[in-house]
Amino acid sequence: MCELGVNIDHVATVRQARKTFEPDPVWAATLAELGGADGITVHLREDRRHIQVRDLEILHATVTAKLNLELACDNDVLDIACTIQPEQATLVPEKREEVTTEGGLDAVGSKAMVSTAITRLQDAGIKVSLFLDPDPEQIEFAATLGVSAVELHTGQYALAKGQQQDEELAKLTNSGKQVRQLGMALHAGHGLTYKNVQPVANIAGMHELNIGHSIVARAIMVGMERAVRDMKKAIHETP
Repeated sequence: MCELGVNIDHVATVRQARKTFEPDPVWAATLAELGGADGITVHLREDRRHIQVRDLEILHATVTAKLNLELACDNDVLDIACTIQPEQATLVPEKREEVTTEGGLDAVGSKAMVSTAITRLQDAGIKVSLFLDPDPEQIEFAATLGVSAVELHTGQYALAKGQQQDEELAKLTNSGKQVRQLGMALHAGHGLTYKNVQPVANIAGMHELNIGHSIVARAIMVGMERAVRDMKKAIHETP
């Protein structure tokens, strides 16, 4: 059954807008777990625009589900990850000027940097996932690096409409098959909502979906626990 990782970054975004102490992403993680989250995901960015190191430290001490840390191949953040040792680290691309992650990691184009980051994380006992576009070359290369999982970037699928969305779903389906055939776990995320999540959740062998903005947006209206339960229902409903 497909698992749900709840990304709580944007709870911290609201907090950092006023540089105060609330809302607390740690509280959000607890409520997400009560709602049935199988994991908690946070992105520790180089510019610390939302999640802070202290958040990560407390989450590591309190989260009972899997803690998944998204991070760039940045030495400072890698040092923090290797010290705190979350269960899973997902390597993602990162640009200071972007509002949110705009695409998958170019592992092929930055082989040495990505390989070094993976080795450091794995030596610290952390499982590694790569956030990749549904690109056969990138996925093939990921398999040579010995990572545990590939998280497919679903952003283009989420933005597409009609036939184009069907085409993007077909790319994700084919890439998902490639990921599994190469012996890696299949994850996906980015831009998934209550309305578009089910076809991605139904891709054969889908193990984990990481979803943040849509859940946090609903949580503002109905509460985190219910928002997570609603997403779990959307994922697991029979089409």
